[in-house]
Amino acid sequence: MITSVLAANRGEIACRIFRTCRDLGIRTVAVHSDADEDALHTRVADTSVRLPGAAPAETYLRGDLIVKAAVAAGADAVHPGYGFLAENAGFARAVLAAGLVWIGPPPEAIEAMASKTRAKELMGLAPLREVTEADLPVLVKAAAGGGGRGMRIVRSLAQLDAALESARAEAASAFGDGEVFVEPYLGGEAHGRHVEVQILADAHGTVWTLGTRDCSLQRRHQKVIEEAPAPGLEPALTDELYALAERAARRVDYVGAGTVEFLVAGEKAHFLEMNTRLQVEHPVTEAVFGIDLVAEQIRIAEGHALADRPPRARGHAIEARLYAEDPARDWAPQTGTLHRLAVPDGVRLDTGYTDGDVIGVHYDPMLAKAVAHAATRAEAIRRLSGALERAAVHGPVTNRDLLVRSLRHPRFTAARMDTGFYDRHLADLTAPAPDPYAPLAAALADAHGRSRFGGWRNLPSQPQTKRYLRAGEEHEVHYRHTRQGLAADGVRVVHADVCLVVLDIDGVRRRFEIARYGEHVHVNATALTALPRFPEPTAALAPGSLLAPMPGTVVRVAEDLAEGASVEAGQPLIWLEAMKMRHEICAPASGTLSALHAVPGRQVEVGALLAVVTEADKEDRDQ
Repeated sequence: MITSVLAANRGEIACRIFRTCRDLGIRTVAVHSDADEDALHTRVADTSVRLPGAAPAETYLRGDLIVKAAVAAGADAVHPGYGFLAENAGFARAVLAAGLVWIGPPPEAIEAMASKTRAKELMGLAPLREVTEADLPVLVKAAAGGGGRGMRIVRSLAQLDAALESARAEAASAFGDGEVFVEPYLGGEAHGRHVEVQILADAHGTVWTLGTRDCSLQRRHQKVIEEAPAPGLEPALTDELYALAERAARRVDYVGAGTVEFLVAGEKAHFLEMNTRLQVEHPVTEAVFGIDLVAEQIRIAEGHALADRPPRARGHAIEARLYAEDPARDWAPQTGTLHRLAVPDGVRLDTGYTDGDVIGVHYDPMLAKAVAHAATRAEAIRRLSGALERAAVHGPVTNRDLLVRSLRHPRFTAARMDTGFYDRHLADLTAPAPDPYAPLAAALADAHGRSRFGGWRNLPSQPQTKRYLRAGEEHEVHYRHTRQGLAADGVRVVHADVCLVVLDIDGVRRRFEIARYGEHVHVNATALTALPRFPEPTAALAPGSLLAPMPGTVVRVAEDLAEGASVEAGQPLIWLEAMKMRHEICAPASGTLSALHAVPGRQVEVGALLAVVTEADKEDRDQ
């Protein structure tokens, strides 16, 4: 019997593992980097062990340190979660060599499927060896790891070498393995769907295929919304997917939880890879089949056998990943304090954060996963979108509005989505649609909070003015103090205090819940920034200034790039690494690099000046 489990991971998945362990009466051990010293997964564990450093390569990718931590803390088993070392056969062997129980598949099975190139060969497939014009578009893909890291779409042969180099660097940084391969790209314009099959196998020869999942809504090859079962698949295709998934498991004598992924185009299924670990989206399968996959992993690791048949599937489940990122700004990750995270009852929330936690730059920007289960797909969509719409998410910019709109988009509700969904619809899904009365509600709440005696005087008062920044635009609102209280033109103020404003708008009463954190104000789902009454003068930036879109580390500057060099519009100049992803900073126009401040290895804050490009026609005018 397992009595103590170390989670070789962090954040949401570590908290998820610990939740099941507590239910089973198993003690828990966390490991943490210096950046995660006070993270939620560290606080909820019974014991925690420090991994010195902050970068993944120094901490969560150091299998030797994690094994030492497990032994020192008295753990008798290790659960890898997902990401980091979850699919590292060497780490699995090290755990077993230390006399610990490995809650995962045999190292040999991991090794056989860890490289996507070898996995394809095992399934009788092979990646492209030479790419020709006829093969385009193609996908450059990391042989190890996943989560969209080390992946690049190539649409012209001229892009191939740069994509290979960039993918290798990102894969090496994320997984410690820079091997990449090339395969035909069947997403986007090909209207391919990402469909996968959850498997669970014991050491006694039983393999369960626990339904399908559709994970087609992706950004940067990372999943955003997932659901089970995958809607609209013909029974024959579903049976084929089950058969292929079981074949993959049996070919490597698989034990434990795993996922076999496919790209489905029409009625044809193309094998992508086998993930020899628990998936981020596993909760939708748990909801539909009424099981706890982490508990099943632990039981299998203890040697228990599965029943002959899996439980019966019931209903439909959908999961949405809440990220600290700005979809309207090329999915730029966001950092800062998460003041509040609260989702209404009726949905499951898996998270590694709680109110007051700080979202840093070192790790993935996922804040939480919200999961809804209902009798039908339409009911699950309604339940999840409604809960997200009413959720309180106070702090950095998130993709919450995008999730709500995605769930309600006609192509999604009709189950006609594919992996190119966001390529085609992102502009509409991120178009500003703020509440026009949110700035007024914020001003009334602020006025109540600052007015010691209600603000009324015996003489007619001049309108008070406040300014707010909303969705990048400045808004000015006016209100007055009267004998009856606060008033504004065009509405009747029914109630106003620092937390709640009720307005009667053309006979319809609306409630506005207000939360303020310094100059940042949240009014229901609308985020505002209170502007000072007298704006401070700001330093003007030179035209063509390239600013850091996020806090991160400068990991590379284009070769031979120096002040005075000629650059072309769209040319990659600087590479930033933030939250485990690499981001290219490109020249905004053709011209001359008139200033270069970026230095490899330097940490920069959002808005930091990296370089200045002077446009060619501007140079001509100045001469």
